[in-house]
Amino acid sequence: LMFALKQEHGHPKGKIMNKIIVLCTCASILACACNTDNNDTAYDVTLSSLLDEMVDREKLTSYPAIEYKAGQVSSYDRRTVSKDEPGWWANDDGAGYERLDTIAGRYEKVMCDLNGAGVVTRIWMTTKEKYGTMRIYLDGAKNPQIIIPAYDMKRFPLDVPDGLSLTHTHYQREMGGVGGNSFFLPIPFANSCKITFEEPDITKKIPRYYHIGYRLYPQGTSVKTFTIKEAKSLLDKMVAVSNELLNPSEESGIPSIVEGTIKPAKSLTLNISGDNQKISKLIIKTSDPEDFMITANFDGVRTVSAPLAHFAGAGIGAPKVDGWWLKKDADSIIVRFPMPFKETAEISLVNISAKDVEASILAETNDCKWSERTLYFHTSFRSEDAIPVSPEYDSDDNLDWNFMTITGRGVYVGDLLSLNNHAIDWYGEGDEKIYVDGEKFPSFMGTGTEDYYNCSWAPVIPFLTPYGGAPRADEESSHGLNAFLRTRNLDNIPFAKSLTFDIEMLSWHHGTVDYNATSFWYGDLNSVTNATL
Repeated sequence: LMFALKQEHGHPKGKIMNKIIVLCTCASILACACNTDNNDTAYDVTLSSLLDEMVDREKLTSYPAIEYKAGQVSSYDRRTVSKDEPGWWANDDGAGYERLDTIAGRYEKVMCDLNGAGVVTRIWMTTKEKYGTMRIYLDGAKNPQIIIPAYDMKRFPLDVPDGLSLTHTHYQREMGGVGGNSFFLPIPFANSCKITFEEPDITKKIPRYYHIGYRLYPQGTSVKTFTIKEAKSLLDKMVAVSNELLNPSEESGIPSIVEGTIKPAKSLTLNISGDNQKISKLIIKTSDPEDFMITANFDGVRTVSAPLAHFAGAGIGAPKVDGWWLKKDADSIIVRFPMPFKETAEISLVNISAKDVEASILAETNDCKWSERTLYFHTSFRSEDAIPVSPEYDSDDNLDWNFMTITGRGVYVGDLLSLNNHAIDWYGEGDEKIYVDGEKFPSFMGTGTEDYYNCSWAPVIPFLTPYGGAPRADEESSHGLNAFLRTRNLDNIPFAKSLTFDIEMLSWHHGTVDYNATSFWYGDLNSVTNATL
């Protein structure tokens, strides 16, 4: 009608009207693509809402309104049962699975079997050859809703955009090739999820390494089960989310800045005050981040204390970070983790070098919707030199090094491992073990350090993704300086009472390593950590 009126009357505002029509039409198409089912409002969790959450930074600042349990199943060596029993450091991590089912005459290895309403948030996998068939059964279905004709998430029956489906640095596409991928397209389910793999030859042992990260929601949570049909209808939205992850936008706000020359042992401090605010973006400029420590106090309590280069997600000497949460280049650091405060924020750079150094701190602030679930941003740093690593997986002398332990309520959102490896080659055979709320066996039991950081097959070469990567790896042997970064979107870990993160100190040969562990998390002001600088 508007177009007809414009044509009939030849109004001088016709061009403006035409633009309005085009914009309204595009908005309508996008709305249709993103809201394909009006019944979505009847659900607490849908594929569409999960895609929204992946790129909703402020959502991460609150303890979840629906208190889901985060966890991970993996191919870890099933001899790992208890700290008090032999096999705690067993390392045949490509052979584990839940059980072997016979379905329609087929032998299918059950990789995971989740009961209740939930969502698969991350599938990481790798192998030495991809032959076989993966099947995903949702809500107790006798027939799989998703069939993948290989041990390879790149063959998922949908053209999933790159930002949600990453290949590893050693990935080979051919069926007989090695390598793997990390898959972040959420797969929600109302009642259950079972993922299996059928080997082409059950008698032949081929290492199948995998992690399957998930959320399980409380009873009564209404979840709309994933279908390929609905996923296809949301492809435009997936592309938009992928583009956002690969090319992050930044929320603008009211800027506050301080800059100057900082003498040795002195600090530069930015003070901000306001009612229910958040720092939505923090930009720090300096020629060498390793000259500084950073601290931050929110509402009078110190919650951030770390070397600046580690706070940037780079660690020792890494030239570049380019993720969705963190970015670092030659002269600037951008931190996109929101930092809420009720009244005051204080960001300080402390010069730990022996020379005068130029630096600036710019923070952009916005209003923050404060509630009893709102959490403060924390960064903790822990360091230890000459930690022994060993290839003797059955030795009583092995150890689990404590990355960090948090007491209190919060959400774990990422970490950096920056290290100097004094052993002759690969140091990272050790698995991560993350215990939530005092559990005796970790709900996150991994398969190797590089697997935790979304790559595969040591030695590692430098790479960057929206979710972190390896900002530094100096030598092909893995000797010397290395850095791993992982940040979390849907795969964040809420904890009501405590979180403990240990990592096994296993390697290819005897030696020592110097570990520097930086953890990013949200928590109450009275949540504390054993990680002290």
